[in-house]
Amino acid sequence: MNTVNKALPGWLQALPMGAVFAVFFVLPLLLVAAVSLWPQNEYALEPGFTLQNYATLFKGCPIDADTGGLCVTFKTYLSTFKFCALVWLITLVLGFAIAYFVAFHVPSVAAQTVLFTVMTIPFWTSNVIRMISWIPLLGRHGFINQALMDAGLIRQPMEWLLYSDFSVVLAFVHLNTTFMMVPIFNSMMKIDRALLEAADDCGASAWQTLTQVVIPLTRTGILIGSIFVITLVMGDFVTVGVMGGQQIASVGKTIQVQTSYLQFPLAAANAVVLLALVLAFIVALNRLVDLRREL
Repeated sequence: MNTVNKALPGWLQALPMGAVFAVFFVLPLLLVAAVSLWPQNEYALEPGFTLQNYATLFKGCPIDADTGGLCVTFKTYLSTFKFCALVWLITLVLGFAIAYFVAFHVPSVAAQTVLFTVMTIPFWTSNVIRMISWIPLLGRHGFINQALMDAGLIRQPMEWLLYSDFSVVLAFVHLNTTFMMVPIFNSMMKIDRALLEAADDCGASAWQTLTQVVIPLTRTGILIGSIFVITLVMGDFVTVGVMGGQQIASVGKTIQVQTSYLQFPLAAANAVVLLALVLAFIVALNRLVDLRREL
């Protein structure tokens, strides 16, 4: 079998996986791009060619003449970028801290396995169920507000706990911290412990060891986790809808609303712009770390 594999050219061995990639990834993207150039019709999808969908998407941008502020599209993307930045920062801090503790302070592989199993248990349930579980805690008459009022710390319920930017970010962090933590943990487990001992022998403080040894050697995991988290947040519409009370705008939510109103060409144009921004972000990150070489 090995002899046969060596005899086959590399491109031929990669052909089956390449075909699957083309059919289930490239072809759908090309179809979305094609639909974004079709004329908008309220009753049917009619093939054609027009840039009107992109013109409609960026109508009045960057400054809307009627309101004097940013156009709706720019506001929506800024809202999405805000969630991405906040969630990325919080998940990075939490994921790095948890991964560091498990990798360097948990002595045995068995204990590490148990901890990881416990941390992945929530993923055995639906994202929607995990989000809804926050509502009895954060609601106007939820557990947190009632507990604070009973303790005399507040006189009336805090409205910003639920259906707000806070609740959306909280749900995103809850859902995505593991996607940041696991790649960082994998990178940390590959660090030669002799390097840490050498840093200690040279008189490096714990902070110097962290910033000059651990963080540079885990940059691949940080990059992969960042790609996971930001791409998931950028396209999400369920979390924003449920935890934002259908009142907070995001790009994913906008696309979902457009498809519900059968505005498929406009939704496809929005999806193409979103995809272009996400790809630009991934390319920029790859310039910081060469993933092909590091992996």
